[in-house]
Amino acid sequence: MSLQELKNIKLQELNLNEMRDLTTEIIDNKTKKLKGELQELLVQKELLEKSLEKKSAELQEAKYTIFNDIESAINKDDVQTLSKLHQIKLQSIDLFDILSETVEGAIITAIEKSKDSEAKESIQEVIKELTYQTIKEGTLNTIRVRKILSTILHSSIEIAEATPNTSEDILEATLKGMRAGLLESIDRFKKRLAYMPLEAKHILIEDYDTIMEDLNQTDTLFLQVVQTQANESDPTIRKILLDLNKKMHYDLEELIHISKETAQVMKERFSTLAKTAVKKADTALKSETAKEAKRMGIQAWGVAKTALESAIKSAKGVIEPKDK
Repeated sequence: MSLQELKNIKLQELNLNEMRDLTTEIIDNKTKKLKGELQELLVQKELLEKSLEKKSAELQEAKYTIFNDIESAINKDDVQTLSKLHQIKLQSIDLFDILSETVEGAIITAIEKSKDSEAKESIQEVIKELTYQTIKEGTLNTIRVRKILSTILHSSIEIAEATPNTSEDILEATLKGMRAGLLESIDRFKKRLAYMPLEAKHILIEDYDTIMEDLNQTDTLFLQVVQTQANESDPTIRKILLDLNKKMHYDLEELIHISKETAQVMKERFSTLAKTAVKKADTALKSETAKEAKRMGIQAWGVAKTALESAIKSAKGVIEPKDK
């Protein structure tokens, strides 16, 4: 429908459904091309996401193959060289998606290959490394860190349940390893703040308030993860975890200290930039899109007001005849 045709219609005589049909027809006609282009982009986006997922999996598989080929060229008795290679592999493979299986394999191997007196230390060390390597792969935010810690602890609990004689040692070593890995990740983040590239600074400034809040509650996050996993476990494991959690209250001072130090460094370096970003966002509120959003808010209020007035008028119409 053209603008000229629209002028020939007496809009004031249309009811709500007729007005809706008319506007829908106009919108469909005027935006048909844009809708088609948007649909094409959405299809391309879906294909691209699938392609990225596939290529990511292929990259992981390629890494596995390369490391296996290198390992096959090393003498099996050369423990020191194999250890170096495994450490590099741990740092090169994306652990997040295979974390549960990796933790399970690491703990079982530590138990099987270590002497009873050394197993606890081995588990603590391997959990520390897995925690650190997995956290440092991505962003330092509460949701992601919580998921990593929960996954590690859950896998450890499953092994502890299967080996009741050593369950307390396994869980204590796991918690200490998780704490040490988290501490090392935060310390690394603090050091990197000084040399962060421009693009990363942009992301950091966007999430400034969230990261600052997260850094000021790392100890709470840690204790909550343990509490949640304890609540989901059988009574024996639950008691062990709750007892260990009480002890951990006194062992988290270093974690609290490094977190607050990091928050201070971030505040000193980026608070000004963050405030500038807020000012820019405030300026953006005056943009045409923001003005239109505000306009629609006022219009929505108007629609609600009209509906309310209409309802009151109708109610009065019902009441007044009775009064007469």
